[in-house]
Amino acid sequence: MKKYFTVGAVALASLLTSTVAYADIKIGSIFDLTGGLNIYGIQQNNALKLAVEDLNSHGGVLGETVTVASYDAQSELSKYIQYANTSVLRDGIKAMFAGLTSSSREAIRPIFRRANLPYFYSSLYEGGACDKQTFITGSSASQQLLPLIKWAIEKYGPKIYIMAPNYNFGTISAHWIHEYAAENGGEVVGEDFLALTMTDYAPTISKIQKAKPDFIVALPVGANQTGFLEQFAAAGLKDSMGIVSSNYGAGNQQVVVSPAAGEGLIASQGYFMPVEGAANAEFVKLWTAKYGDKTPIVAGAVDVWNSIHLWAQAVELAGSADADKVIAALETGLSFDAPNGHVTLEPGSHHLRQNIYIAEGDDNHGFKIVETFTDVAPSFENKMCKLIEDPTIVEHFTPASK
Repeated sequence: MKKYFTVGAVALASLLTSTVAYADIKIGSIFDLTGGLNIYGIQQNNALKLAVEDLNSHGGVLGETVTVASYDAQSELSKYIQYANTSVLRDGIKAMFAGLTSSSREAIRPIFRRANLPYFYSSLYEGGACDKQTFITGSSASQQLLPLIKWAIEKYGPKIYIMAPNYNFGTISAHWIHEYAAENGGEVVGEDFLALTMTDYAPTISKIQKAKPDFIVALPVGANQTGFLEQFAAAGLKDSMGIVSSNYGAGNQQVVVSPAAGEGLIASQGYFMPVEGAANAEFVKLWTAKYGDKTPIVAGAVDVWNSIHLWAQAVELAGSADADKVIAALETGLSFDAPNGHVTLEPGSHHLRQNIYIAEGDDNHGFKIVETFTDVAPSFENKMCKLIEDPTIVEHFTPASK
């Protein structure tokens, strides 16, 4: 909504009338709406639109309507950088919600740090990102991979093979798998880091057959890498070894793979649609009313929903959309009942304490939850990223940082 007040009589000497307009509160978004990563970006963007509509239907933020300057990064890193700069220099945004891959996050994080704008990254990731302006609502490796690796070793056995994309999400996640395997009596017997463009996984499958692991940790990203799951099943390997993932289903891969490939595959994330609770029931109701029920809701969508509502809560608490005041409010330990359960923003690490779910793929392109870990802290980030004590920290911590 727009608010106006008229200037006093003195100004009428030079102006017949004068008004000053208080603009609506504008935020920015950059997601992959086209290109190979749009299976994730469309849902992230849908969640942002739904969350903003939800806020505005309840009076907005500080009584003002929230508007969005939205961009399509087209699954290209250069577009993220271009639009991040545009949003800062031209759009007058008060906060940014953007990114899927860790490379996109690391490309734009410095832009919002220099501009001193709250930046929300809402995707599962390898963990460790730390600076004053960045807030992360997706689950980190210390939340997802630790319980997953322990669970899988107990179920399948100690020998592990890693299949991961060849960029920082995959390589850093692999470091964590090595560490969590050692902590729980496991051993990595082989690993392969593959380009996102790869479509023929016969060489990797041959390596897996020779290594004879008890289970595979598969971290496929994008439509091409989902093909690994089909080729793995077609090779008959599911009969002799398990397959687990911290990101399978994050782009609704379970919908496009065959039941033969998806049934029995284990995934660990911060949200699956079968999560029980009133907050999730209401969220799913809003979502299906707007977008229908043909496509399952992914964890990244809930991560974005949570980030918008945490930002709005902080603005209300601060009484202002001013960046410094909002960041200070975000660092007070904000929490609420989210679709994925009760969540709390950790003041020092700027990461979200949240539930983690282990789910098993069924024979109908869906999931059933087999175990719930409640109120899981981002343990590595809380240990390394202490922004209350030292707000000047700017780092992407890795296992080697310990």
